[in-house]
Amino acid sequence: MPPITHAIARVRSPVAGIPDFQGSAPRAARHRAQGLRRTRGHRLFDVLLVGVILAGIWAIATFALQGRLVALDALDASSHWSRTALWYGGLAWLAMCGVLMTIRTLLWASYRPRPSATHADAPSLTIIIPAYNEGALVAQTIESCVAAHYPLDRLQIIAVDDGSRDDTWTHIERAAARFPTLVTTIRFPENRGKRAALAAGFAQAKGEVIVTIDSDSVIDRDTLLSMVGPFADPKVGAVAGKVLVLNREAGILPRMMHVRFILAFDFLRSVQSTFGMVYCCPGALAAYRTDAVRRILPGWLGQKFMGVECTIGEDRALTNDILALGYDAVYQSTAVVRTMVPTAYPKLCKMLLRWDRSHIREEGRLLRVVIGRRPAQRAMALFDMLVSNLRYPVAYGALAMMMILVINHPASILPVLAGIGLGGTLYTLYYLRTERSWRFVYGVAYAYFAFFALTWIFPYALATVRNKGWMTR
Repeated sequence: MPPITHAIARVRSPVAGIPDFQGSAPRAARHRAQGLRRTRGHRLFDVLLVGVILAGIWAIATFALQGRLVALDALDASSHWSRTALWYGGLAWLAMCGVLMTIRTLLWASYRPRPSATHADAPSLTIIIPAYNEGALVAQTIESCVAAHYPLDRLQIIAVDDGSRDDTWTHIERAAARFPTLVTTIRFPENRGKRAALAAGFAQAKGEVIVTIDSDSVIDRDTLLSMVGPFADPKVGAVAGKVLVLNREAGILPRMMHVRFILAFDFLRSVQSTFGMVYCCPGALAAYRTDAVRRILPGWLGQKFMGVECTIGEDRALTNDILALGYDAVYQSTAVVRTMVPTAYPKLCKMLLRWDRSHIREEGRLLRVVIGRRPAQRAMALFDMLVSNLRYPVAYGALAMMMILVINHPASILPVLAGIGLGGTLYTLYYLRTERSWRFVYGVAYAYFAFFALTWIFPYALATVRNKGWMTR
């Protein structure tokens, strides 16, 4: 069985995609009991892990400060003023990073997912699956939704074919024929983009909650009940799911990206969720209050940036709009989706370019949203955004300084490489708390890969921020 098919088979229903609710309550109770035992049994591990991470943060900060001092001496800066500015600027930056990572670590350790909904109190739910040239995989996405533990009389699935040029529509039709009471289909005669496909689904949504799922993704059976659980809190307007890599066995890039997803998404969204400000509910799996979506739909659909229509970054834009209404956005780590990632370097770069362009476009909007939030949310989010975005000028300035240093003193590349490995190893400790696997080494490998092969992406995204092409579709 091919690796991708095998991965999909692990999350599909054993009976032709039809859910079997018999025994679901005992199974849920068993899972809760196992989770409780795990929490008690690993409490000491968690305390030790957090301690090691905090110690590592400050050790790396000290190492970096010493390296900066050596670099300044070696560079023989032209004036006392420039040396002083570089030194104290670096000191302030590293101090802020240390404080931010300490706060993030403590918030991450304190994060807990919201309770899942039960079959008795689950709200009516609409799932929207936009698809473009996905072929047979879109049928697997639909089947994983049907197979989920959710009351069928409160479930609506809308599959939108965004003008595909392959056999995607054939697979959507077959899935709809298998589940005619659940699946509604929409077909565009030509490609209009993901926003238009989602908007068509939003227009026909009947549920109190809308879940969006990418057509190259499959969900676990408990995901839907978990996704709607946080909406029991009236302050919650959007929920982000946990994104894992479906094709992680397809090569070294997917293996690295799986660790990267845990570090970049699971870790950061856990932190952001503790103060109700998840910045991006991902297109692979996100949920929204239907009435909130309808309030912001015209502006979201017609969004422009620097005079150009926005056709990418629809997930982050939608999250910003929901936050702007005053709702919180939270992360639900128990709601799992597995999605395809690129297996080749060119497509990976295109995906990351699209993400960085979206980040650049939406960060200013997020700042305006944050200013209007509650004081505690505003303080945490502003500090987080300040330090996170300062990393770009600081990192590229440090990179330029390092290049000059290495040209003049080639042996200095060795401590640079050691520093990258040390930082990558420390970062993977967060991964080890989630998945205690030797595969953490792929996180260290990604640190080197990102430094040597992906550093160019953000500057290029900044220079081409008005580009609206999807590129990987």
